[in-house]
Amino acid sequence: MVENMGGVLVLNATYEPLSVVPSRRALILVMDEKAVLEAATDRVFRSENLEFAEPSVVRLCRYVRVPNTTRRSLSRRALFARDEQKCQYCGGHADSLDHIIPRSKGGEHTWENVVAACRRCNTQKRDRLLSETTMKLRSKPGPPRPSVWFRAAVGRLPDEWVPYLDMAERRSA
Repeated sequence: MVENMGGVLVLNATYEPLSVVPSRRALILVMDEKAVLEAATDRVFRSENLEFAEPSVVRLCRYVRVPNTTRRSLSRRALFARDEQKCQYCGGHADSLDHIIPRSKGGEHTWENVVAACRRCNTQKRDRLLSETTMKLRSKPGPPRPSVWFRAAVGRLPDEWVPYLDMAERRSA
């Protein structure tokens, strides 16, 4: 049995995404009747007498109260996932970070002030304010949507996860 490298999406009893766990952990939750299988891959776990579908999405049977999460800190991986690997100035492939208000001019390292940029745009902007250049942002930066955290954790989102993450984003909007 090949382990699902992306893991399994765990939903709260109310269908809100909670975390990503390894396939074996998700299967144990289902077997212990702590979770129900919502979606499976085409692979199976086999024992001598039994076969179990490999989970892709499981939902907990009981509601788990999640404490109010404080603002998540900025990470390079999550920032590139938020900006979909695209330069926020020209739309090309991003390979660096840019502070909209440069740190040398008092800009902070926050979700609202950092964007993904290509090397050419980042070099062209240097340590200037946007008003001192002819460059424009393609979108207003801010904290990432919930699906971005899962995309940053696993890389590419499995197709089975998309409806559950879309539902969570519609509720939080």
